Amino acid sequence: MRLSRGPVRPRTRAVDKAWRYTLMLLLSAILSQIVPSQAIANGTEVQTVWRLLDYIAVDYAGAVSGGRVTSEAEYAEMVEFAGQVETRLEALPDKSDKGELVHRTRRLRAAIAAKATPAEVAAQSKALASALLAAYPVPLAPMAPPDLARGAALYAQNCASCHGATGDGHGPGSAGLDPRPIAFNDKVRADQRSLFGLYQVITQGLDGTAMAGFDSLPEQDRWALAFYVGTFAYPETAAADGEQLWRERADIRSKYPNLAALVVATPAAVARDLGPKNAAALTAFLRRHPDTVTARADGSLALTRERLDASLKAYAAGNRQAATDLALTAYLDGFEPVEPMLAARDPELMARIEQAMGALRAAIADARPLAEVQAANQELAALFGEAEAALAPEKASNASSFAGAFGVLLREGLEALLIVIAMIAFLRKTERTEMLGFVHGGWVAALAAGVASWFIATYFIGISGASRELTEGFGSLFAAIILLTVGIWMHGKSNAEAWQRYIKEKMAHALSRRSGWFLFLLAFVVVYREVFETILFYAALWAQGNGLAMLGGAAAAAVLLAVLAWIMLRYSTRLPITQFFSWSAILIAILAVVLAGKGVAGLQEAGILGVVPLPGVPRIQMLGLFPTTETVLAQLAALAILGAGFWLNRKTAVRAT
Repeated sequence: MRLSRGPVRPRTRAVDKAWRYTLMLLLSAILSQIVPSQAIANGTEVQTVWRLLDYIAVDYAGAVSGGRVTSEAEYAEMVEFAGQVETRLEALPDKSDKGELVHRTRRLRAAIAAKATPAEVAAQSKALASALLAAYPVPLAPMAPPDLARGAALYAQNCASCHGATGDGHGPGSAGLDPRPIAFNDKVRADQRSLFGLYQVITQGLDGTAMAGFDSLPEQDRWALAFYVGTFAYPETAAADGEQLWRERADIRSKYPNLAALVVATPAAVARDLGPKNAAALTAFLRRHPDTVTARADGSLALTRERLDASLKAYAAGNRQAATDLALTAYLDGFEPVEPMLAARDPELMARIEQAMGALRAAIADARPLAEVQAANQELAALFGEAEAALAPEKASNASSFAGAFGVLLREGLEALLIVIAMIAFLRKTERTEMLGFVHGGWVAALAAGVASWFIATYFIGISGASRELTEGFGSLFAAIILLTVGIWMHGKSNAEAWQRYIKEKMAHALSRRSGWFLFLLAFVVVYREVFETILFYAALWAQGNGLAMLGGAAAAAVLLAVLAWIMLRYSTRLPITQFFSWSAILIAILAVVLAGKGVAGLQEAGILGVVPLPGVPRIQMLGLFPTTETVLAQLAALAILGAGFWLNRKTAVRAT
């Protein structure tokens, strides 16, 4: 495959990644890129190995026939690529299946050296590629259906000069290239190549050829190119027959429940089930209309089922690490996309599923007997059946959309409102109203950042489940740490003597411009965290089609929050200063404990922290209480810090008197 290197949008992979995380939260952006950086590097290497194996499976037939080399250049490439596969595999992190993978790679190299038949080499390459992904799971599909119109524009700009406007491989820039650019309209070759294989070559290029990588393009653009290129060998005239097959055959729809299943399927594999004519028609239709695959309400749950099934198989085979990785991606890539909608319709069911998935991951991590892991999988399967019923289109009504929008905004907004109101009331009580601009600037900036996040996530990039949980987790922990210190400080000023001493120490100079920016950051963090969560819920509700009802619920919740804010501000002005500090210290202490639990829970769901279930502890999300050892310990630690701080404050006050 050759793609000509033309002008591209000036956006590198690092910039693209930075966009994704800076949209969320400054602190979590830094930490989230530090923590998973090694995992990202390993994923890239695994994708490179997969791409090389895919290339060998498809192109070896052009190098060897009947036990003889038919093209010295192509054969040299096959030998080189097989060597690279072995070298790169050996450099991957150690896992139980790694030794077997390396052994199979050496068998593949031996087959190529012996000039084995193309069928044998292709079979070995594809089997090794499948085993690689089972041992080292990596994302295989776009997060949203690609835009083929965008793909066509990118192809004309970057690829047509070499591959030709019709994909025949005879563009004006192809002269003198050795080997020549691939003809995308060559159906024999196209039948052997999946969309994922095309995406990998577009992303990373191909060493030793004129094909350069296009990793500077955004991920969705590369997928758009792959889908567009994948249509050349399958004429649009056949798409009508493919659409009819898709609508009439439930067995075909079940084979492609999501984009992940579509992008890894080769037309040749489809032909073995449906016959060449039907396979070509179905390929022509689905590659031109990928949104058809994602139109099903249970698409993400189907992906979750697939990953959990693969996780169970890996666990049964003794590969606990692969089982852990697959169980985690089942949650982040499968359940996370439907979680907001399910939370709006049935929050109790959503909580049960989250708890059951945590229990499954804990059972795998603790190396529990296979029967226990199977039982955990069966429990989740039953819960997913309930979820599919709850997510059915007929369950979407104006009443449910109104109630969901109202409840989400009220729940998420109240937490941020309490903290912001406490900050505003404090500045008014201490007569530092000139600092109010920093607080107002923080929450207004958070709202603007939330709107920008929705726009960019909708039209440019996708927000992954891991990114969402990291944002919520690190954002909550950051706010909890700050609130611990603020709560202890306010408690220390809750007696008249301490307050008078503070006044005498010229409090007017204590709040500097640096303190103002600290207030800005705290207001931004606590509000953006809630805005980010609300955006995800509202996007899911909007997709149900009851837009007016959703907007009505949001408006009603906003009015109620405004009334609550007015009442709290008005009441706080009537409190004596010491009583104000006492009540504020208690409120902020409670919020710090709540956020400590939520922060740890978010990091557990992102796979950063482990999960040790704690039976008997209720799940009360509003209080940040979750039935896991880690979240309870975090809240107990916050309580201990607050208790120690309050005790020291009282001791200091007694000494001062």
